[in-house]
Amino acid sequence: MKDKNFDELKITGLRINYLHVCKRKLWLFDRGIRMEHTSNMVLLGSLLQDYYYQRKERKNILIDNLIQIDIIDNESIREVKYSNKLKEADEAQLLYYLYYLKRLGVSKKGILNYPKIKRREELILTEELEKEVEKDLEEAKKVLSLNKPPKVEKKTFCSKCAYFEFCWS
Repeated sequence: MKDKNFDELKITGLRINYLHVCKRKLWLFDRGIRMEHTSNMVLLGSLLQDYYYQRKERKNILIDNLIQIDIIDNESIREVKYSNKLKEADEAQLLYYLYYLKRLGVSKKGILNYPKIKRREELILTEELEKEVEKDLEEAKKVLSLNKPPKVEKKTFCSKCAYFEFCWS
């Protein structure tokens, strides 16, 4: 992907996560319809990060006013998640951060931390995974360019989503 094309496609990491969770949620979030403040799961995730990683100095690092990395150290970047039930979306978000940093000339490994279940997963950005990130960016652009939100689609985790009432009432 050329730099010019990347500049047109780059978005927040949360939007990449939402692309994998629910395209409708991505579209709504992008239009300023935010329901996360009503979610206990979002609050718990934030509290977990503050509790388990209070000694880490470099937390919540905002880069280019676009991506926010939970923790950065010399070798890695970390994303802290409440549970691994949306692992694919978590991985996509972290890989996007690694991809973004690589474009800035920074090479790190990624670690997904699930402190509640005492699990961590290491991710290394490969050329094959870079292509997946680029496909995600193209797909996100398609979803965000729609005039109407994608139709409601029942998923196993809908009942725990912050947008549940919005979509299903």
